[in-house]
Amino acid sequence: MTGADATAQTDWQSWQSSWDRQQEWYLPDREERFGVMLDAVEALVGPEPRVLDLACGTGSISDRLLTRFPKATSTGVDLDPALLTIARGHFAGDSRVEFVRADLRDERWTDALPHRAYDAVLTATALHWMRSDELRRLYGQIAGVVRDGGVFANADHMPDGTTPRINEAVNAYHRARRERERAEGVQDWADWWKTAAADPVLAGPTAERFRIFGDPAEGDHADGETQSATWHAETLRAAGFAEARTVWASPADAMVLALK
Repeated sequence: MTGADATAQTDWQSWQSSWDRQQEWYLPDREERFGVMLDAVEALVGPEPRVLDLACGTGSISDRLLTRFPKATSTGVDLDPALLTIARGHFAGDSRVEFVRADLRDERWTDALPHRAYDAVLTATALHWMRSDELRRLYGQIAGVVRDGGVFANADHMPDGTTPRINEAVNAYHRARRERERAEGVQDWADWWKTAAADPVLAGPTAERFRIFGDPAEGDHADGETQSATWHAETLRAAGFAEARTVWASPADAMVLALK
């Protein structure tokens, strides 16, 4: 079987689903935040948006976007060759979505985008891999591609350092939950990537991914920083957004919505 044949016969929906399950092990309220994100999109820019799915991974946001809004379009951008392989396979033949490979740390990453302006830029559980100075610069670039009246939403780890006892209790609760589910066979981050590396179709892109980011078994993206939701809102306003505020929160995560 040729490489093209193997790719064509790969069950990309299963890979997409396995990624979602692995992410939900860490983020049991993941679907809730996606729902709030798309509610905000519909409220502010309508049901036919042109969306930039930032640090898109396998295209989880785009998948939910296009299911809810059939007339929407999406551009997914990411650096990870393995996750983009899954995304392109999953959405093959769907003219509403396209994918671009780019490094958000590259000052010229927006040059790779097919459109100069978007109604909405959406991202989830991705930008905490960046340092604060990099994220501050990125927010300025995002402000440059969101049209006037458009929105940006970021759902991510945004800890509140003013509530240490609450934080510790919730963290302990989720550690115990993950341990129970792990014992039942749920894949964690490192195990999911081990499975991808062993797959004939994904082995090459996964090896390239490891060269870029490091082996997940050894801990990758080690230089990232997390900031509070207040920091994100203030930084977005300084970057050129007219309004920015928290629109969803759990004890550990939050979603900040900004209006251009």
